[in-house]
Amino acid sequence: MNKILFFVCSIFAFITVKAQNSTISGTISSNGSPVAFVNIYIKGTEIGAASDENGVYVLKNIPTGKHTIIASTIGFEQFHKIITISKNVDHVLNISLNPATESLDEMVVTGTLKPVNRLETPVPVEVYKPTFFKKNPTANIFEALQNVNGVRPQINCNVCNTGDIHINGLEGPYTLVLIDGMPIVSGLGTVYGLSGIPNSLIEQVEIIKGPASTLYGSEAVGGLINIITKNNVSAPQLVADSFITDWGELNLDLGTKFNLGKKTNVLLGINYFKYDNPIDNNGDNFTDLTIQDRISVFQKWNFQRDNSRLLSFAGRYFYEDRWGGELQWTPEFRGGNEIYGESIYTRRWEILGKYELPLEEQLMLSFSYNDHSQNSVYGDVPYIADQRIGFTQLTWDKTIAIHSILAGTALRYNYYDDNTTATMDVNGNLPNEVLIPSIFIQDEVSLGKKHALLAGLRYDYDKRHGAIWTPRGAYRYKFTDNDIIRLNAGTGFRVVNLFTEEHAALTGARDVIIAEELKPERSFNINLNYLKKIYGDNGTFAVLDASVFYTNFNNAIIPDYDTNPNQILYDNLNGRSVSKGVSASLDISLINGPKLMIGATLQDVSTTENGVTKRQILTESYAANWGLTYTINAWDMTIDYTGNLYGPMRLPTLGVNDPRREFSPTWSIQNIQFSHKGFSNIELYAGVKNLLNWTPNKGNPFIIARAHDPFDKEVTFDNNGNAVATPNNPNALTFDPSYVYGPNQGIRTFFGMRYTLN
Repeated sequence: MNKILFFVCSIFAFITVKAQNSTISGTISSNGSPVAFVNIYIKGTEIGAASDENGVYVLKNIPTGKHTIIASTIGFEQFHKIITISKNVDHVLNISLNPATESLDEMVVTGTLKPVNRLETPVPVEVYKPTFFKKNPTANIFEALQNVNGVRPQINCNVCNTGDIHINGLEGPYTLVLIDGMPIVSGLGTVYGLSGIPNSLIEQVEIIKGPASTLYGSEAVGGLINIITKNNVSAPQLVADSFITDWGELNLDLGTKFNLGKKTNVLLGINYFKYDNPIDNNGDNFTDLTIQDRISVFQKWNFQRDNSRLLSFAGRYFYEDRWGGELQWTPEFRGGNEIYGESIYTRRWEILGKYELPLEEQLMLSFSYNDHSQNSVYGDVPYIADQRIGFTQLTWDKTIAIHSILAGTALRYNYYDDNTTATMDVNGNLPNEVLIPSIFIQDEVSLGKKHALLAGLRYDYDKRHGAIWTPRGAYRYKFTDNDIIRLNAGTGFRVVNLFTEEHAALTGARDVIIAEELKPERSFNINLNYLKKIYGDNGTFAVLDASVFYTNFNNAIIPDYDTNPNQILYDNLNGRSVSKGVSASLDISLINGPKLMIGATLQDVSTTENGVTKRQILTESYAANWGLTYTINAWDMTIDYTGNLYGPMRLPTLGVNDPRREFSPTWSIQNIQFSHKGFSNIELYAGVKNLLNWTPNKGNPFIIARAHDPFDKEVTFDNNGNAVATPNNPNALTFDPSYVYGPNQGIRTFFGMRYTLN
């Protein structure tokens, strides 16, 4: 009852009403149906808003005189109208949008580091709007990405439930996560910092599948995810979104904007998540879902400058207290060997900014800095770590005839220190500290309407590894305005810090063996992409997006769980690692009818060493995802049915005697949501997650090996440190929570409410 009261009060406590002078209000529709989240603004001013779920909008505090009203959104032609505003008058302007003859024309920035029409860029970029993520509401962006084709959030630990993002079957460390184009979520943040990015402030998420190190440097090996926050002008005045589940999870998202003086506007977002209800449905005496208490505060400042030059700063503070383990664990057992628990305190802050230099040439200075402090224990193994990453970049954007040139220089600072052997030498503790300077250049050539060519080259210098060159090339050909083919080839690299990325190395269940001084990983990727737009005579619109991909790794670092069940062996692969496959997605929109999104990926991810080829561990051979949306206008009701299907993946068992499955079965998680939009500014939603009640323990005798003996007190070892079979341990197992490939949460219901004030 207290959670419900807090939930309701949290929504209405932030509802404010401001005095207004002249206003423009109305509805935005197309063919009689409301169009939600349309950006509408007055040209040449800072006055703007977005339509709500019912297509309703309000523009406030409008000065008298003639103004041009502009409304735009994906899939529709841009609307322009000149209107004369009288003093203290409420004007009504209902807007009807026409379906665009050239859809998918939104601007993207991730592929080329500058705004470009998505249809014109040679680099295939996938774009996802907030409406996509609302079809299956989640508490963080990590979980929200589960409905993106070819992208899978991977849970890496049965106990603390941390994870990373896989793109086309490649492990999480190969994915670079950006906020507003800055590489701010990496290393420890990739594992622990993806939670708590306020969903209410996300404008769109852009995804590139394949190497992007030519522009973004280390870690952009398998792909990158760019989380773009809302524009201060078009963002709603207030957004409050909160939901609860019958497991006891509570999530609250708040977003607002305000002005400081005439030339400064501020965007503020807060995310709070609480779960404190230990549940053990699989009966192993361990929490199925980690207990969590976290808060994240995000703020973005925009400053008006002469000639519309850009100046913005943003920052985020993140704190989380999470633990998982035996049900009887309490903080007094933290770090001891009586009751097993994994307890993680995370403090993290980030800043980033962009400053356009006051020169005739287009020169942009960008920077980011983050400080990540972690105090954690895994059973009786402490892990205390500090990481600081600084990044600054100066880019020059110049168009000369048919050439669009982007050149720049960057400097990355990495600092990492922990209490493990990773930061020690013969003289004691030695933190890792390195500066990586870079220069890069890119030229995009427009060869008429049909052809575009892009070429780029980057040079990085790391004192540990020397010079690193990463070239890139891309070609786009438009058969027609509705048929586009793109061919991309490029290289990527990654400088590694194992202990920030491999949670299994920290559980205390296995010893970590580093065979040699590790070299940076290198990759080569080629990707062929085809985009087809289909217009039906009855108003149906569909988009087919299909790709064939191939990635080859040199010096790949893949943890070896198989050679010794009590160890994780790290070494540069003496052979090759290959990821290849095909993916396709189809989006269909029917006028006044259902909308269907369906995608599928077939992939083969393997390693070959000494003539032996193995499938990569924890990588599915095929996957599918779907989303079906149907709106019943008479009831103001929308129904969203979403789901995923994953093929078998090889799992980290503890040798031939382990009774657990070596391969996972084909499994699926499906969800349904009902949304009601019949109230002014308020949307109610409710639904069921994991309709099939699937959990990974089905068909397995257990998930966590020897959960009853997490400190291996009753395990007998031989002289080589290997467990031996005994009457109370007939399969010669040790405690191991790394056997995990999906969430342990079964079926559950949720209820939520959104309030939007434009």
